[in-house]
Amino acid sequence: MRENESLEEAAAAAALTGSPTFGQPAGAAPSGAPGVPVHVDRPSLDREMRDVKDAIIRLGSSVQDALIRAMDALVRHDAEAALAVIRDDARMNAMRGEVEDLVILAIATQGPVARDLRYLLMLDNVAGELERVGDYAANVAKQARKLAPEPPLKEYVHLPELGRLAADGVGRITRALIDLDPDEARAVAAADDDIDRLYHAIIDETKSLMAADGANVERGLRIVFAAHYLERAGDRMTNIAEDVVFLATGHMEDLNA
Repeated sequence: MRENESLEEAAAAAALTGSPTFGQPAGAAPSGAPGVPVHVDRPSLDREMRDVKDAIIRLGSSVQDALIRAMDALVRHDAEAALAVIRDDARMNAMRGEVEDLVILAIATQGPVARDLRYLLMLDNVAGELERVGDYAANVAKQARKLAPEPPLKEYVHLPELGRLAADGVGRITRALIDLDPDEARAVAAADDDIDRLYHAIIDETKSLMAADGANVERGLRIVFAAHYLERAGDRMTNIAEDVVFLATGHMEDLNA
């Protein structure tokens, strides 16, 4: 345990794991006296935490790839490619479940406390955020599939650029998480401002196109829906960035400001 982590904090974390021997030497019977938490097998805990991180990397890579493929299907008018992205969402859901299972296993078998426990719980939370971005990618692909037979409305009104920003953000925040890099996490959150600005520009321009010609309404609405999902992906990455900053620094920062 690090010197600046209080026994009270470690005790609270140990209570979450149900560890009956917090504060006791290895093999000793439990007592009410305070003491120092003991990891029975630190290399084993490190190995299980590495397994969780590897699963997060795979999930983040798959989510980033899904966003790229969804936008590629849109630009190429490829309904079959869009359908493949939609179907692949089930695999990403299963990957999220794998992270959850690995976290539960590590907590149940290793009894991590303090920083280790916080990290594992944060990884589980991040997996949930990434899985939601995967859902957004599938929803974008659904719009791409419906737009595929139609001519593009003004080159999809900057939607491909918005998708590129979102996909880039997923890759960056996944690396920031694994490296516990608070500066990169803050930079990803700051880049969400670019996503928001482009999103609002797409909405404004698409509304103008729909108002000018009723034939643009259906395509315009699908572009608006897809843009909304990508904007929400940016918000999820900001949530992850706040988790990374907290774990790295011990301070909560509102990165939505």
